[in-house]
Amino acid sequence: MPSWLSSFAPRRFDDLATTEHVREVLMQAALTANPPHLLLSGPGGIGKTAAWRLIARQVLGPGWRSTTHVLNARDLARASGAMATFESFLRPEGRDSSDTLAGRTSLEAFDAALFEVKADDVAPAGHESAGASGRQPVSRLIVIEDADHLGPKRQPYLRRMMESGSGSSRFIFTARTPSRLIDAIRSRVQHVRMPPVERDVITSRLHHAFSTEGINGAPIVGDIAHVVHGDLRRALLIGEVLVRRGLHEDRNALGHLLEETEVVEMRLVVEEALRGRLFDWRWEKQGERNVRVLHGAMGHLDRLMDNHHLEDEQVLDLIHRHLAAGRLLLPPDVLCDLLEAVAVADSDLRRASTGRIHLEAMLHRFAEVGRRAGLAPAQAS
Repeated sequence: MPSWLSSFAPRRFDDLATTEHVREVLMQAALTANPPHLLLSGPGGIGKTAAWRLIARQVLGPGWRSTTHVLNARDLARASGAMATFESFLRPEGRDSSDTLAGRTSLEAFDAALFEVKADDVAPAGHESAGASGRQPVSRLIVIEDADHLGPKRQPYLRRMMESGSGSSRFIFTARTPSRLIDAIRSRVQHVRMPPVERDVITSRLHHAFSTEGINGAPIVGDIAHVVHGDLRRALLIGEVLVRRGLHEDRNALGHLLEETEVVEMRLVVEEALRGRLFDWRWEKQGERNVRVLHGAMGHLDRLMDNHHLEDEQVLDLIHRHLAAGRLLLPPDVLCDLLEAVAVADSDLRRASTGRIHLEAMLHRFAEVGRRAGLAPAQAS
């Protein structure tokens, strides 16, 4: 049984759950005779991946999957040999070879009829982009998802590839924090900012998905649209889980599901920081050895990020939700100071390539707030 994310994926530009202006910009970029490099930015779950898939289908034709190459930069961020992996992606024949992925052409570029167009495989714009000769304007797309995680070493290498690559290839980047990309890359792309999905659009999409499953008028649809904060992907995942479990009539089930999926341990990070316990080293028995293990706020945070595969922005989002939802019984002035510290960290992260430094700085600000409020011991003079 296919996932809702697959079953209800947009097939036309008009189906994208975004603004009319963004849909028009994307369609024009895909239909132009000389498509630009693109940067699609915005928060998670708003359709960046769905958008580049539509662009790829429109630009490359029905055989787009064979000439679209995708790399997720986030997978490189914490992997060993990341630079070698990145270089082998862009230079498949080896780093010393003059052959590059961007410089390759394909047979499909000269004869679009190589792939048969199926009845249900319509061009997203309503008609194919190939000219009278059947030749595609671009032969290959290179997609870098989460490009804001490329880091300072890989971006200059990528920029040189964009400059030296063939004119028959195009790059598409997706990013949550586009300011992390160097100016030399941003100046070479058309930047399309995609806003969070409107609540009424999420509600409409959920009603359509529920009715397709034979469920009409489910009261939980409005509740889901309220809690996902513009994240359509998350809304569809939550709706599908509730329907598969037969809990779509139980409005309390949504709260239980959110408790299961939320990282509730993040509360420990905030509480430990407020008490001034940022670094608490302890000796623990692991097998036959005694190992020095970091606890305190930073220890909890490091383990949470590793165990739940959290990114820096997701940590800030979770902490903000805990604070804004009133889950910590704190005086209003203390809560205001903590939210201000989160805002400062968010601003710093948008300009940084190493997020952990700014998360640690934020927790130090939390500790200072805790000292002023009498929640943590005063520093020795």
